[in-house]
Amino acid sequence: MKVLKFGGSSVAKPERIRMIMDILKSYYAQGEKFAVVFSAFGGVTDSLIEMSSLASKGDEKYLELFEQFSQRHIDAIAELLTEENLERSKPKLEKNHEVLKNLLHGIFLVREASPRTMDYVLSFGERNSCYIIQAALQQAGIPSSYLDARKIIKTDKTFGSANVLMDLTFSNIKEYFGNHPEVQIVTGFISSTKGTLTTTLGRGGSDYTASLLAAALDADLLEIWTDVNGVLTADPRKVKKAFTIPSMTYAEAMEMSHFGAKVIYPPTLQPALNKKIPVQIKNTFEPDNAGTLITDKGDPNDLPVKGISSITDIALLTLQGSGLFGVPGIAGRLFGTLADAGINIILITQGSSEHSISFAIQPSLAKKAKRQIEKTFEYEMNSGKVDPVKVEDDLSVIAIIGQNMRYRPGISGRLFQALGKNGINITAIAQGSSELNISVVIDRPDEAKALNALHEAFFLSDTKELHLFIIGVGLIGSTLLKQIKAHADHLKTQQSIELKVIGLSNSKKMTFNEDGINLDTWEKALENSETVSNIPGFIEHMKDMNLSNTIFVDNTANEMIAGHYESILDSSISISTPNKIATSSSYLQYTRLKNIANRRGVQFMYETNVGAGLPVISTLNDLIVSGDTILKIEGVLSGSLSFIFNNFKPGTKFSQLVKLAGEKGFTEPDPRIDINGIDVRRKLIILARETGLDIEADDVEIKNILPEACQKAKTVDDFFVELEKADDYFDKLLQDATDKNCVLRMVAKLDEGKASIGLEAVDSSHPFYSLDGSDNMIVFKTDRYNERPLVVRGPGAGAEVTAAGVFAEILKIGNYIT
Repeated sequence: MKVLKFGGSSVAKPERIRMIMDILKSYYAQGEKFAVVFSAFGGVTDSLIEMSSLASKGDEKYLELFEQFSQRHIDAIAELLTEENLERSKPKLEKNHEVLKNLLHGIFLVREASPRTMDYVLSFGERNSCYIIQAALQQAGIPSSYLDARKIIKTDKTFGSANVLMDLTFSNIKEYFGNHPEVQIVTGFISSTKGTLTTTLGRGGSDYTASLLAAALDADLLEIWTDVNGVLTADPRKVKKAFTIPSMTYAEAMEMSHFGAKVIYPPTLQPALNKKIPVQIKNTFEPDNAGTLITDKGDPNDLPVKGISSITDIALLTLQGSGLFGVPGIAGRLFGTLADAGINIILITQGSSEHSISFAIQPSLAKKAKRQIEKTFEYEMNSGKVDPVKVEDDLSVIAIIGQNMRYRPGISGRLFQALGKNGINITAIAQGSSELNISVVIDRPDEAKALNALHEAFFLSDTKELHLFIIGVGLIGSTLLKQIKAHADHLKTQQSIELKVIGLSNSKKMTFNEDGINLDTWEKALENSETVSNIPGFIEHMKDMNLSNTIFVDNTANEMIAGHYESILDSSISISTPNKIATSSSYLQYTRLKNIANRRGVQFMYETNVGAGLPVISTLNDLIVSGDTILKIEGVLSGSLSFIFNNFKPGTKFSQLVKLAGEKGFTEPDPRIDINGIDVRRKLIILARETGLDIEADDVEIKNILPEACQKAKTVDDFFVELEKADDYFDKLLQDATDKNCVLRMVAKLDEGKASIGLEAVDSSHPFYSLDGSDNMIVFKTDRYNERPLVVRGPGAGAEVTAAGVFAEILKIGNYIT
């Protein structure tokens, strides 16, 4: 024997009812013995509530809703039945509608819809749907009869959510089914008192009806058919990668339902649980999908966490004070007074110090609870032993649920790490000794972010999804996007990392897509975007989206964007950037940004500030962290100056080399910015600060190599005129170096706490001697690398290597925050 239940969404339209008829015909053909419980058509219960409310207010608009209700059911039966069967069935339906209309008119006249009256009004939803469906099934060849559950399910007079009289109900069900062997089409949700007054079992009560039938009939299986593929690992509206849980225990299912899993109505499972009847959750629209099987036994080899659920809006109340310590009966008084006030408690937590007790309730009850508690503890509060009740609003409860969490080390650690690395603060924690559930209270705006972070940590730990917000899609930015696209498949299959570009901005427009911007058409997406670029707006939108594993990438040299780094880091968002402005501005700001990142547990990465894709900063940090002492740093830190002086040889004019470097894109439009060492100074400042030095731009000595006339030239063209005149001066510098078997190099140096930049002649014993092309080179002399310094060499500029450096940082951040 099976009991099946179909919800409102499953029977919302005639075509859906036909789908159900196909399912039931298949069951019948296979020789299955079954009974079926149906809810009202989708939306009907809400419509009945609304028309009753309007009628009770004297608003004649209730008649419009009644006509819509009536016509909907007439249309449905007309579509499902042949003309002959319609003539036989339609009059009873119309009589039902007439009774309902008269009932609503009575509500209109007395201007009142009592709970008792409302239960009767609501019963018309299930009575209509089951009557229509039974007629259609009979027509389809399935011997069936319509069973009004008020005949068999008996309750007390708690209208709106009546309590079932179990013994009487079970006896009625067994007797009725024993005398009626045909397939019973049973009204869900409704019941009656011993005196035949109509009652209801509360919203979701159709599931309860089915469970009661299953328990009374000792059914082999209870099937609950809905519009999703069983119980999912999380709410799919908030976690897009949620998937079906194949099997779970009654206890796990009860926990999931308590914490908001809408597929299951909490009391539903109890009758089935008592009889250890398996419950299967299936999808009406995908009948071949196995769904979720709920039984009394779990699989010890299953995942430790079965599901992640949440209650979106709660209030947290805290009673605290020295008067709670060691005093017996405090908790009893507290929770007793709340029970007397009819206030349900969602979560309780108390520290071993006994200094405070915190508990979560519905926000609408917070003021009432506060008054009730303060009245009960008035004496203790007046004497200063207990503080006034603290109320915190706008919070959510997140729970991880699983029977196999018991005795499994590291579960709590993974939960706290996943939340912590996404900047989600925990207000309260609760866990029972059964270890079936670990609950945390967090800020409500972080709910979706927390659910996704935890879902990834427990179910998708092999796949990390990173959300990128990128400003700057010029040479470096566009190259980065090209690299991400080219390596997407490799990252997903080989490293289990999925990169999604959620936001993009250039100087004119910006665009966002929570599902990820298509990297084949990102240029068109930006071009067609109607959103004008606005840096504060871009950053605020990124924060408002509040996605887990968010990384901000700044590919510009924009000072305004760098000015927002503080608020970005303070929002627990990691940053990767080749923009040197933030790290080379004031030392105070540099340390502030580093400290905020550390405090928030996020990454602030700027490896590409110094050597593009070269591992300069990371190498320096590794040396320091491992206990080495930095004695001296020397570097050729400018790709443009490296190109110029590597190619400056006898017979070559200095001015021509500077022009050639500009033509190759190595220098700024005004080459004096490069030759004067301004950019090199920024890089040297960053390196010095990484060693722990408090250094500012004015502390760096720059030995200028340009003659005064070149410096004072008003335009770039004037500069080149003066530079040609200075060729003899540079030729002499070169000749002096050549005579000593040396070459010229623009060297940045950090030695004994002093920073300097200048042109130096180096001989063949120095690593800089062998430099060629536009390569950079950094030489670290340390306690360990003293006689033979540690050398980092390679391209220090260029879109490909800089983008590659940013790309590498994104992956490092991803490995850290997931």
